[in-house]
Amino acid sequence: MATVDKTKEAAFQKEIEKLIRELTLDEKIGMIHGAELFRTKAVERLGIPALTMSDGPAGVRAEFQPKEWMLVGNTDDYVTYLPCISAVAATWNPERAMDAGDVLGREARGRGKDIILAPGVNLKRTPLNGRNFEYFSEDPRLTVDLAAPFVKGVQKSDVAACVKHYALNHQETARLEVDAEIDEEVLRNLYLKVYEEIIEKAMPLSMMSAYNKIYGTYCSEQPLLLDQILRKEWGYDGLVVSDWGAVRSTDAVRHGNDVEMSVTYNFDDYHFAKPLKEKVEKGEVDIRFIDEKVAHILLLMYRLRMIGEEKDKRKSGSYNTAENRAKALDIARESIVLLKNEKKTLPLSKDALRGKRVLLVGENANRIHSNGGGSAEIKALYELSPLMGIKSLLGGNTKVEYLPGYISKLDASMTPEGTNWQAISLENAGGQTEAQTKANQLLEEKRAALREEVLSVCEQYDQIIFVGGLNHDMDSEGLDRKDIDLPYEQNELLVKLLEKRKDTVVVMLGGGCVDMTKWLSHCDSLVWMYYNGMEGGRALAETLFGEVNPSGHLPETFYCKKEDCSGVSVGDCGDPDMVHYKEGMEIGYRYTEKHQIPVQFPFGYGLSYSEFELQAASMENGKLDATVANLSDREGMAVLQVYRLADDELTYPELVAFQKVEVPAKGKINTQIYMTNYDPKKTYGIGFHVGDYKMI
Repeated sequence: MATVDKTKEAAFQKEIEKLIRELTLDEKIGMIHGAELFRTKAVERLGIPALTMSDGPAGVRAEFQPKEWMLVGNTDDYVTYLPCISAVAATWNPERAMDAGDVLGREARGRGKDIILAPGVNLKRTPLNGRNFEYFSEDPRLTVDLAAPFVKGVQKSDVAACVKHYALNHQETARLEVDAEIDEEVLRNLYLKVYEEIIEKAMPLSMMSAYNKIYGTYCSEQPLLLDQILRKEWGYDGLVVSDWGAVRSTDAVRHGNDVEMSVTYNFDDYHFAKPLKEKVEKGEVDIRFIDEKVAHILLLMYRLRMIGEEKDKRKSGSYNTAENRAKALDIARESIVLLKNEKKTLPLSKDALRGKRVLLVGENANRIHSNGGGSAEIKALYELSPLMGIKSLLGGNTKVEYLPGYISKLDASMTPEGTNWQAISLENAGGQTEAQTKANQLLEEKRAALREEVLSVCEQYDQIIFVGGLNHDMDSEGLDRKDIDLPYEQNELLVKLLEKRKDTVVVMLGGGCVDMTKWLSHCDSLVWMYYNGMEGGRALAETLFGEVNPSGHLPETFYCKKEDCSGVSVGDCGDPDMVHYKEGMEIGYRYTEKHQIPVQFPFGYGLSYSEFELQAASMENGKLDATVANLSDREGMAVLQVYRLADDELTYPELVAFQKVEVPAKGKINTQIYMTNYDPKKTYGIGFHVGDYKMI
């Protein structure tokens, strides 16, 4: 297991110093920059291997050519597709976070990797960030308490987790250049506090510096960020690797970033390559800066048992095992959030639908998501869609049919005969051309036809299940959403469908909140699911038909409109030059609760097929004793959430602890929750979501 044993490491420092003395300048330079797209250079004469890295976090990425962004194309890099990080957060269960990290670490090691570039721990400052699905939450407590076990899980397999993106990487728009203006107290006590606590709890063996600037300086060479806070104040001695292309000058060598990785093939021309060597030879850069970086690399290799006396004990890992798939399924089951269940529409009855007809509607019912999202894309061994999951569960005694109802974009099969597909592609970079106008018209006509097809037959079926939401054309690295609108004319379909069939079960899938207000009051049941991995379709089917009792809770606020988010309306986001964090500490639910802004669903919200009641709660010296009763006839899992409540000093509620507990049918459990930083002078409340408190 990759651990930090200070006693052993003190002895190993002598070996590190010896190796540094023996290394030539060329060899040192080769160790601190990419010699391939995901690998540094080895020093074979001294037994120093290359560092091999891979993207995560939902699975180990497919193999690329060493010096070209083209897939190798082998069949040996299919992997377990895990639920995305936001789905892990929706479990509110540190054990499931540990499982996710454990699977990722095993599979990374099984694929021969040393560093897996995960998890992402940027707080969800706004719902518009295209990479929000890669992050845990808007809340620092939830993020830390799930990211820490995730990191531990990864590192059990002698693989380094790489916590990213340090720091303030909250938008994809102009991410390579955008600058952040933020009060230093907010920077330290909100955004950087997450990293500090993860280091304290789990000691991630590597971290990634972000693309953006803070206070006018790129994060890869930001002295306050890297030197003063990370290295000096926190004492972090792990490896810091740049995001791919984030190093902008040789001056970065003077700061805490150890390894430069990039996206281009001219590896010898990287800033930490020939340009740096020349400056050292001219006496413009002290060799000690390079030696510090090499020392961090060697220390990482020791911790991972890549070198040293325990080299032969390094774990081998494994991938695509039944155990890994079972853990992916467990996470998926616990991540599904029941948002609405009027008239107890759910769970559906498998027996009642025997011999009946079920219609699944929506592109996401029959779409896979593992192959999108940017660097998060993977080659999944398989991915069960909702359609496949429901068909598999119901079997041949129920007729399950599918109609798309809407499409996200045209493909070649949908264009009129004789029409050149390339000529009308929406991806034409030349602006709003006549061809694009024609494509838009065709798309609108196709959506209208698909909508009418569903509406004309929906009353013939015994049950309708709609599966819509977002996809990785919108949730993706390299782009942000402009708003939280439900895309692809889904609102038009749902409004009319619910008029005809109010009993339609609505399932929304995506990486973050969408505006559902146009039809929310008209549906009886609503389920939310993040990108849920290879077993997501099965987990959804089991939940809809009652084989699994939903226990997921939202790790973020579901706003009614984007302007209800403080990062949009008080601060700003999406500007290509400068982002101002004027909202200060008041992000997410802190802002909406303080100002009593209505939301679709609050942070921490999630229903169950069980009915829970908090019957007693008392606090003594930071230990909270609580009694939870289950008033229903089926066992279920409740999420207890403890908040410090607003007072004269703190003007908003703040999550300070949580615990997921299993409560038997018609039974009760007593549990203890321990809080850090407990202050007897403050007021606390416990409940099942923000705004729902029993005073302690």
